[in-house]
Amino acid sequence: MTLAPFVHNKAACALANKMARICYATLRDGESFTSQGSQLAKKLARTDFPIAT
Repeated sequence: MTLAPFVHNKAACALANKMARICYATLRDGESFTSQGSQLAKKLARTDFPIAT
């Protein structure tokens, strides 16, 4: 038995997890995923754990 099916399943699970996170964030924020500029603005404007610029 080879390990190829297990690697494929791991990659499929990782992709499903990423897509689920994107869907949740889209539904939570009410914004499209392509509006990356607004996400960066939110991160730079936050006061908890600010990003050093």
